[in-house]
Amino acid sequence: MNSQSVSETTALPVVPPPRKRRVRLFALREDIPRPVYIFAGIGFIALVLIAWSIATYGGYISDLFLPTPGAVINEGIEQYRDGILVGDAKVSIYRIVVGWGIATLFAVPIGLLMGNFKFIEGLLEPFIDIVRYMPVVALVPLTILWAGIGDQQKFVILFIGTFFQEVLLIMDNVKTVPQDLIRVGYTLGMSRLEILRGIILPAALPGIWDTFRITLGWTWTYLVVAELVAARNGLGRRIMEAQRYLATEQIIFGILFIGLLGIVTDYFFKISGASLFKWTKER
Repeated sequence: MNSQSVSETTALPVVPPPRKRRVRLFALREDIPRPVYIFAGIGFIALVLIAWSIATYGGYISDLFLPTPGAVINEGIEQYRDGILVGDAKVSIYRIVVGWGIATLFAVPIGLLMGNFKFIEGLLEPFIDIVRYMPVVALVPLTILWAGIGDQQKFVILFIGTFFQEVLLIMDNVKTVPQDLIRVGYTLGMSRLEILRGIILPAALPGIWDTFRITLGWTWTYLVVAELVAARNGLGRRIMEAQRYLATEQIIFGILFIGLLGIVTDYFFKISGASLFKWTKER
C-alpha cells in the first residue's frame, strides 16, 4: 500500500456546512424570530393608520362619521392642556382598580373552592352561569336603586361585569393541577388546607395570574357602562357626553385612550408574570 492510498483511507470525511433554517411563518405552534413578531404587529397597526388617513384626508368619509387622525390627536392635546384628560384618567383608573380588586378578592377563594370540591361547584356554578349571561347595561337602573349614584354604583357594575367570568376561569385554572401532586400531599401527611395552600395554589398561580390579566381587560370594557349614568367625571362619562353633541373626535380619542390604558395594564401582567413564573417557560 503506497502513501497515497494510506492518506486517502485516513482522511476525515468532509462535513457539509449546516444549512440555514428556513423561517416558516405559518407553522403550527413554532416560534418565529422576535423581530419578525414585533414588526408584524407594528406593520398591521401602520396599515390601519394608513387606511384611516386615506379615507379621511381623501374626503371619502365625512368628519361627522370618522375624524382625521390629526383631529383626534389635537383633541387629546387640548384635553391634556386643560387638565381634563389627567383628571378623568385618575378617576377612571381608581374605579377600575377598586371594582376589579373587589371582584378578584372574592373570585380567588371561591374559584379555588369550586375547582377542588365538586359539591361547591355544583352548588354555585348554575347560579353563576345564569348571572354571567345577563346584560350588564340592563342592570344599571337596579344598581342605582341599590347603591345610589356615587362611586359605589360604579364599583357594583364593574364587579358584576368581572366577578362571574373570573371565578369560572380561576376554577378551570385550579383544575389543571395534576391529581398526582395532590396524592403526593396526602402521602406526606398534609391536611386538605395545607394541600390547597402549599400545592394547589402555587401550581395554579401562573394560570390565575393570566386570568387576572384577561379579566382586568374586561373591566376596562365595562368602564363606559359604569360611568353611563350620573357620573360627573371619568373617561367613560366624557365619551357619553361627546355623543350628545356628535363630537366624533372626542369619542374616538376617548375610546383609543381607554384602549391604551388597557394595553398598559395588559403588558404589566405579561411582563411581571414572565418574571415571577420563569419556571413555566422551561417546561
